[in-house]
Amino acid sequence: MQIRLFNQDFVLRWWLVAITLAAFCLLIKLSLWQWQRAEEKLQHLTQIQNWQQQGAPAFTEFSRFSEADLDGAPLTGTAHWLAPVVWLVDNQIWQGKAGYDVVIPVQVTADQTAIPTPSDEILLMNLGWVAAPDSRQQLPAVDIPAQIKLQGVLRTKLGAFRLGNNLEDSGSWPMRVQTIDVPSLASTLTRPLTNNEFNTVFHGVFYQQQSPFLYHYQPVVMPPEKHRAYALQWLLLAIAVVMVALAASYQKEV
Repeated sequence: MQIRLFNQDFVLRWWLVAITLAAFCLLIKLSLWQWQRAEEKLQHLTQIQNWQQQGAPAFTEFSRFSEADLDGAPLTGTAHWLAPVVWLVDNQIWQGKAGYDVVIPVQVTADQTAIPTPSDEILLMNLGWVAAPDSRQQLPAVDIPAQIKLQGVLRTKLGAFRLGNNLEDSGSWPMRVQTIDVPSLASTLTRPLTNNEFNTVFHGVFYQQQSPFLYHYQPVVMPPEKHRAYALQWLLLAIAVVMVALAASYQKEV
């Protein structure tokens, strides 16, 4: 098929058109995906900033918000460790070193002097990073405080991904897990991991700043600006594919 563009003749072969169209659609899709990721990251950072301005909500106020709305919220109160439960999240790399994130279930009370009751809320707390021993057969020894003053950020959009079984049940604590999958971790507890306001499993993890372990949590790993740069890159590649196809189809005048 022959067409004329900009007073120039181009011969379009079906196989070239098919390849160009497929590559163009793929690159445009990647560009839109990166732009969408940038918007999601921007919304998340804005939500965290808004929570910092509003202040920490009390657990009794959780019914006012959806789990998505609580993402990025600070919390106040005292966390009481439900000993001896400790999960070690595998394959956590910090500055090139292999290690684990230390995750525990806690009950939250309004102040340090209050004694936890069965009605108090239970949630997961990430205490930070600890280095892995040289041997895979060994787990690091962790010293968990009985009480911890809440200081950090609550995440409810976890996006956990795993292959196979999540929990390596060794019959003793701590136990190694692949990822922070709230339902699978909650199933190992003798008490339900629920928020009484929702009366369901609360899909949230609190990232504690002050703890015996290394705090390395980042709200976003890749900033929105970088996602936008990638989006522009994919868009320019899509345009380049079309230009190359046109150049290959150009019919010189004899």
